Amino acid sequence: MRRAEGAVEPAEQGTAPRVGPCGVLCEDCRVRTISVCRALAGPALDELEAITLRIRLPAGRNLFDEGDPAESLFTLTEGMIKVFKMLPDGRRQITGFLLPGDFLGLAFFRSYAYSAEAVTDALLCRFPRDRFMALLERHPALEKELLSRASSELAAAQEQMLLLGRKSARERVASFLLGLARRQGAGSTKPVALPMSRWDIADYLGLTVETVSREIQAAKASGVIAMPDRHHFLVVDPRRLAAAAALG
Repeated sequence: MRRAEGAVEPAEQGTAPRVGPCGVLCEDCRVRTISVCRALAGPALDELEAITLRIRLPAGRNLFDEGDPAESLFTLTEGMIKVFKMLPDGRRQITGFLLPGDFLGLAFFRSYAYSAEAVTDALLCRFPRDRFMALLERHPALEKELLSRASSELAAAQEQMLLLGRKSARERVASFLLGLARRQGAGSTKPVALPMSRWDIADYLGLTVETVSREIQAAKASGVIAMPDRHHFLVVDPRRLAAAAALG
């Protein structure tokens, strides 16, 4: 898939989007309070805004590929991005689904360690790596916020190891649904968005597509969740869902 070069305007079919100015003041951004940008204010926030470009990424388009030069960093402001690694035999391991406010693209070396692809149409703020790193040196609060997020990502990676290594198929699916509901702040009255394919979920949980579909249907049939459509669900019984995830 082609990588995006960014755009505010929708891209024509088969063409690469273009980079444009952000068009939204950082202080007015809808994800400011949950993104790395919350560490900055006043002139420091103006500095970040000055290096920010806005990218519109159509669903199914790659933002970057594993091994590409890590020239940019990103904050997701709308939509969902999946990050994944490819094994030598062609199998894919999805390592996360990113939601608005999440930060991605940070690399310890000069190339990306994973690939990133839009699950839905997405909007992102793009920061040139070198200029963003210079900001970190001038503003310790931003560096501290980034370190906090890196620590959270490490904890999430450890949780994913537990999920794949010790939990049953039912526990994996229940953990996934519960985690998605909590991250979206949704549940019993507000539907939880489930925009990714069952194949994506399977590649995230280390299961087959058939097993994922069967366990979701079992949760629905037992009254733990309700599904108004294929890509949304309601948590009808949070206690039983937590118990199914081996958390209760």
